[in-house]
Amino acid sequence: MIQQFPANFIWGSATSSYQVEGAWKADGKGPSIWDVFCLIPGKVKNGDTGEIACDHYNRIAADVALMKAMGLKAYRFSIAWSRILPAGRGAVNQQGIDFYNKLINELLAAGIEPWVTLYHWDLPAALEFEIDGWLGNEIAAVFADYAEVCFTHFGDRVKNWITINEAWVVAILGYGHGVFAPGKKSNDLPYVAGHNLLLAHAQAVHLYRTQFQQQQEGCIGITNNCDWREPLTDSNADKDAAQRALEFFLGWFADPVYKGDYPAVMKERLGDRLPSFTEAEKKSLKGSSDFFGLNHYTTMYASDATNNKEEGSVYGNGGLSEDQDVNLSIDADWKLTDMQWAIVPWGCKKLLQWIAERYNNPAVFITENGCAFDDQLVDGKVDDAERIEFFKAYITSIGEAIDLGVPVKGYFIWSLLDNFEWASGYSKKFGIHYVEKETLNRIPKASALWYADVIKNNGL
Repeated sequence: MIQQFPANFIWGSATSSYQVEGAWKADGKGPSIWDVFCLIPGKVKNGDTGEIACDHYNRIAADVALMKAMGLKAYRFSIAWSRILPAGRGAVNQQGIDFYNKLINELLAAGIEPWVTLYHWDLPAALEFEIDGWLGNEIAAVFADYAEVCFTHFGDRVKNWITINEAWVVAILGYGHGVFAPGKKSNDLPYVAGHNLLLAHAQAVHLYRTQFQQQQEGCIGITNNCDWREPLTDSNADKDAAQRALEFFLGWFADPVYKGDYPAVMKERLGDRLPSFTEAEKKSLKGSSDFFGLNHYTTMYASDATNNKEEGSVYGNGGLSEDQDVNLSIDADWKLTDMQWAIVPWGCKKLLQWIAERYNNPAVFITENGCAFDDQLVDGKVDDAERIEFFKAYITSIGEAIDLGVPVKGYFIWSLLDNFEWASGYSKKFGIHYVEKETLNRIPKASALWYADVIKNNGL
C-alpha cells in the first residue's frame, strides 16, 4: 500500500506527439526533424519510424476512455509543432488545430486535466533547413510565435503549459552525440542549442504572462531531466565531482530559470564555448517558471576524473564528459531496466531534496518517471510485476521527500502506451498499456490496474 499523499496531489500519465500520434503527413501536417531522421538508414533500431506509432491521431476517444477507466486526473501530451504550423511559421493548419481541440475537449469531458508541452523534440524540418534549427538566432522568436498560436487556440481550456521538454536531451543527444535528431556531432554546438532553448522558453513565458495568463488563469513552466549523482566515496574530490555533474546536468537549464545565469562551474570550465546572457535576458529568464518540472529515471555514482578519465555513456553524463572531469558508474547489485538504467529509488528522494535546497523550495511536478521492460503478452494479459515494483518504490521515495518538506505536487507515469522510443524504435517498452503492433490494440498491464488503485486509495 502506498502512503497517503496530499489531497490535491495530481496523478497523471504522459506521452509525446511523435511517439504516439502517427499520421505523420495526414491532414496538412508538415515534416519534423524526426520524420526526416527516421528515414536515414541506421539511425533508428530496426528502421522503425513514427509514421503510425500508436495511431493516437485516429484513436482519441478510445485512448481517453483508457485514461478515464484508470481514474487519471491529468494527461500530459505534446503538440506537434508541424501539425499546426506545417512550415514551422506562417500559415496555420486548421486541421491540426481541430485535432488538438478534439483531444482537449475529450479530456475535459472525461474529467482529465490537460497538461500541454509545446516542444517535445519534433522541430518542423523547414526550420532546420531554413534557420539552422536550435542553432539559429531566429529560433527563439519563431518559437514564441508558435506558442502564441497555441495559447490563442487552446488557452481557454488548457491551464497547465510546459514550454520545453528536456532541453538537455535536445542539446546533448541532438547536437553533441548525434544519436537523436537532427543528428549533429560536436563538442561546442550543444551549448549553443541549449542557450537558444532557454531564450525560447523565456520569450514564450513572457508572451504568456503579458498577454494571456491573467485572463486564461493558467500556469507555465519548463521540464528538465536529471539523474541523481551520488559521490562514489566520501572524499571531497568525489563530492565535488557529484556536485559538478549535477550542475552540468540540471543546473545548466535550471540555474538560469531560478538564478538568472549559468552555474559558475560551467562558465569557468567552458569559457567562451558557453554563450552568455545579456542583462535583459538574465532578467527575462529569472523566475520564468511557475513550477519545477522534473523528469527522473535513474542514479549513478560520480567520482573525480581530473587525472583518470573514463569513456562516458552517451546517456549517462550530465554534459559532455570531457568538460566535467567526472567518471560515472553503477553498483553491480542494482537492478537494471531494459534501457540498462539502474533502479535506485533513494536517488529520486535525494535529487528532490537537492532541488528544494538549491532553488528555494519550488513546487515540483514529476512530469516523467518510468521504466522499460520486455513485457510478454500471455493469454491476453501482461503481468508486469517488475514495473509495479519500480513504481511502488519510486512513489514511496517521493512520498518520503514530501514528508521531509519537499513540495512535490504531482506525478506523471511515463508512459501511457508502449510507443516509439526514439533511436530505440519500438524495442523498449515503457507503457503501462501494452500495444499490439499488428492491430494496435491497447491492453492494460497489471501496472495500469495497480496505478488505478493507487489513485483511488488516495481519495481521488
